[in-house]
Amino acid sequence: MLVIEAVDLRRTYRTTTGVIRRRPLDVEAVRGVSFAVEQGELFGLLGPNGAGKTTTIKMLITLLLPTSGDARVLGMDVVSQARDVRKRIGYVFGGDRGLYERLSARDNLRYFAELYGVSGKAQRTRIDEVLELVGLKGREQERVEGYSRGMRQRLHIARGILHDPEVVFLDEPTIGVDPVGARELRQTIADLIAAGKTVLLTTHYMFEADALCDRIAVIAKGEIVGEGTPAALKAGVAEGRVTEIEVFGVDDGVLSRLRVVDGVRAVTVEERDQKQLLVVQCAADRELTAPLLAQLDGFEVGRVTSREPTLEDAYVALVGAGD
Repeated sequence: MLVIEAVDLRRTYRTTTGVIRRRPLDVEAVRGVSFAVEQGELFGLLGPNGAGKTTTIKMLITLLLPTSGDARVLGMDVVSQARDVRKRIGYVFGGDRGLYERLSARDNLRYFAELYGVSGKAQRTRIDEVLELVGLKGREQERVEGYSRGMRQRLHIARGILHDPEVVFLDEPTIGVDPVGARELRQTIADLIAAGKTVLLTTHYMFEADALCDRIAVIAKGEIVGEGTPAALKAGVAEGRVTEIEVFGVDDGVLSRLRVVDGVRAVTVEERDQKQLLVVQCAADRELTAPLLAQLDGFEVGRVTSREPTLEDAYVALVGAGD
């Protein structure tokens, strides 16, 4: 059964540009996104900041109207049946907003349970269940203002599943969380799948997507540029090599020359203190160190290494080639 379906989803914003003379400008945040999520699946939308992940998820949860295209959740149209969709989904976003800090976790959940229509005996039972699921049992009487960021995010998840939704949308739930808290959150997300939920997760953390997701759709500049299991995405670059070159002061012209070297698939730059690390994805059957260094003649070059590609390299190849 297909739980979430997006068909050629598009969203265009009308804004203005210019300083002295303002003029209208249409910005395409999402450009024809299509994917499907099956029942019980953990599906990831992976992409850099500004790629269109949050805009896509907001259309699916009925917070934004699509400019064009179709979307269905549990077989219901997100535009014409928005009220019915909202009753059967949960939404969890990253960040600190949305909780009452002077109240305890239990009082927060009691308040939101009333808003969700969970009352009476069912309310107490359900609150205990979600506290257990997110690992906050025993800490529920403490004020939220004393919680760590990871604990607050787990409380966000508890709030989003109070009404026992069939589908849970998680919008970058681990953003800004320390490594220990992020690990606990990933376990909580895995527990949601074990509890029978279908989850759509947006993230820009490659490790998180690799560890959690059954399938991943990579989104860049509002478009899906790759889709498949983590293993399938890795296979896309498995036959290549990655050459890393430390260099100082390269410019866009140099990067353009590197990208057209025969055998080069993608070139990205990582800023490190006062130097840059060039990450060059190359064909496996070519030795490109000398041609690459020839393009860097006149620049100060440091360490040069070659290694096997990773899933992160697959991601970079999909979103960065041609930038």
